[in-house]
Amino acid sequence: MTDQAIALSPEPVQNADALAGQWKLIWWRFCRHRLALAAGIVIFLIYLVALFADVLAPVSSQTYDSRYTYAPPQQLRFAGYDAAGGFHPLYVNGYSMKVDPIALSRDYAPDPAIVISVGFFVKGEPYRLWGLFNFDRHLIGPVEMGKPFYLFGADRLGRDVFSRTVHGTRVSMSVGLIGVAISLVLGIILGGISGLYGGWVDDVIQRCIELINSIPTIPLWMGLAAAVPISADPVLVYLWITVILSLIGWTDLARVVRGRFLSLKTEDFVIAAGLDGCSRMRIIWRHMVPSFMSHIIASVTLAIPTMILAETALSFLGIGLRPPVVSWGVLLQEAQNILAVSSAPWLFLPGIAVIVTVLALNFLGDGLRDAADPYEY
Repeated sequence: MTDQAIALSPEPVQNADALAGQWKLIWWRFCRHRLALAAGIVIFLIYLVALFADVLAPVSSQTYDSRYTYAPPQQLRFAGYDAAGGFHPLYVNGYSMKVDPIALSRDYAPDPAIVISVGFFVKGEPYRLWGLFNFDRHLIGPVEMGKPFYLFGADRLGRDVFSRTVHGTRVSMSVGLIGVAISLVLGIILGGISGLYGGWVDDVIQRCIELINSIPTIPLWMGLAAAVPISADPVLVYLWITVILSLIGWTDLARVVRGRFLSLKTEDFVIAAGLDGCSRMRIIWRHMVPSFMSHIIASVTLAIPTMILAETALSFLGIGLRPPVVSWGVLLQEAQNILAVSSAPWLFLPGIAVIVTVLALNFLGDGLRDAADPYEY
């Protein structure tokens, strides 16, 4: 090989980043964000809980035992013996109950003499997994069916708060996910059309956004909740709540998308795509949206916890989801009385699930935003 050929030959690539695609670069940068990676794992586990709620919960959300109303949480214990000398690798202590003759209330206390053996994948209440398969195995529960097992305590009807929190994950997380999916589509399409076309189309869409933002949300929700009959199907109420939150939540994303489109529609690659015969929708989805994916990711990941908090607040105020639907907000609604604050504080434990989920989604959003930012190194 001549010296001239050697000089013209390309230099070997020393950095693998030069050959990686956009999504691979985003993934590599995201993996270097330890906090966001941990938050992503937490969110993944939470959605697994929602997917396998029937398996993870010891009992169904409506199972009750009036003998254990407001029973306190039981502590899992390891390697113990019962009164007969039998060994139990995992167990909880039963309750000893006394009735206060003055307040006529029940006072529960752990009874070391009562040992309830706990196992994994034990046989329990039958259920239909995902509505398809008949199953009766639960991840954790008492080996002997019918024994009291309240890891998070019991509520006023003797229902297991832990099982209801697990079942509530399914509704609360799906409201945020489905609501954000609808808001994402509306925000990108309407915001993109507004920024790309301009003129009277932009004026109409922006006036609609301003009209929606000018409506007070709490009175709107109260009015819509009053319009839904009390006897309405819980599935219909769930659908209404999701649609309402979506129709109100798309406006912020639409304004972000509009602003980015106004700055990008005069760029060379957008003009070239138009001259090449690309349709408006193809220019939006194929050329313009990927260029500001970091803004979309940040808006979406911040919108999910906002919708979860909105559903929780509405249900807590009694104008959202209603029993027998089980969500974190419905569970917290049962804790808004003086008895829960004074003698049954474990009814606030579903609020911890809300806090953990919202924080994890915010941390995940920060990491995805930084990873997708083309100017972030």
